[in-house]
Amino acid sequence: MNKIKEILGYLLGGVLFVGLMPAIMWLASGMPPIEHIGALRASITGVLMLGGLALSIYTIVYMKRRGKGNPMDAFGHELAPRTSHLMTCGPYRLNRNPMLTGTLAYLAGVVVWLFTWQAAAVWVLFFVVMFFQVVSEERRLKRDFGDEYEAYCRHTRRF
Repeated sequence: MNKIKEILGYLLGGVLFVGLMPAIMWLASGMPPIEHIGALRASITGVLMLGGLALSIYTIVYMKRRGKGNPMDAFGHELAPRTSHLMTCGPYRLNRNPMLTGTLAYLAGVVVWLFTWQAAAVWVLFFVVMFFQVVSEERRLKRDFGDEYEAYCRHTRRF
């Protein structure tokens, strides 16, 4: 049952962050036609989207292999098994939320691609919601890992 829950969690995350959020941004932008956007904008879009997606996927794989858990935790509710120890190396050396950082970069690429204030507004709204999720998760991590987490916070940025 845990394996099914875990697979469903990964699918839900992929659909929500990789598919649904860009679709919402496109809809909010008035469904502009997909057209040539120029080499510079296309390059920036590609770097942000591919780089962000790569960072997010790398973090998920790293968390699964090294932490023996996964990222599916929503506002303090465990959706799938959490890691049993604090993750501070690998992509977590860069910042405390590398998966979210990758997702934000990916969605920033969508903003550059669509190039509308509506897409940017959706990105900002998403960031605000995720910020509150991060704060909620930080409270849980402090409770679970105590001084070890506080020391990690002193030396590693949130984003």
